[in-house]
Amino acid sequence: TGVVPFVALLLLQRRPVAGRALLVTGSGCPGHGLCRSNVQEQTRRQVALLNATAQDLFSLYLKCQGEPFSSETDKLCNPNGIFFPAFRVNRTSERKEVMVAMYKLFAFLNASLGNITRDQEELNPTAKELLDRLHNTTKTTRGLISNLTCLLCKNYNIFQVDVSYGESSKGKSSFKKKQQGCQVLRKYVQVIAQAARVLLPHLSPP
Repeated sequence: TGVVPFVALLLLQRRPVAGRALLVTGSGCPGHGLCRSNVQEQTRRQVALLNATAQDLFSLYLKCQGEPFSSETDKLCNPNGIFFPAFRVNRTSERKEVMVAMYKLFAFLNASLGNITRDQEELNPTAKELLDRLHNTTKTTRGLISNLTCLLCKNYNIFQVDVSYGESSKGKSSFKKKQQGCQVLRKYVQVIAQAARVLLPHLSPP
């Protein structure tokens, strides 16, 4: 598929799409100056924050969509049918493998949050608390991607990662847009908890 700039890949397509994220410009990783001195601790805090706030974000999203989502959550928000990056690493996996899996996960999540936020700005423009939560989660996710980029380059000289992005909701009905956001956020709650359990031990101080 070739190498495509990372930002370009965040423009969602109408179906799951695979590509190669270019983590940094140029033919390889910069030698010095890419990472902040506290990048590992900052990454740990970002993952912990996303994990701590995921359930509240999902609950607030449900509340703002109204019926039938509030009363038929299990049926309408079942995430089994949606695409989500496979996450097959565990605490015994090598740190490099964990970092790559994390990058794929949060690149997907960042794009999905953009999709959900756009839909909610259209469907629930007065839901200020929800929109603020979505924007803040996106901001944290982008910061996390930046830090993972740094760690992959600095520690493993990895500057290209194959990534996949989910289905866009453009052109779908209001109900389908709400449902897709609901499914993605419910899956996010499940996966971020697993990701935190796997990643945090790898980032803890010795």
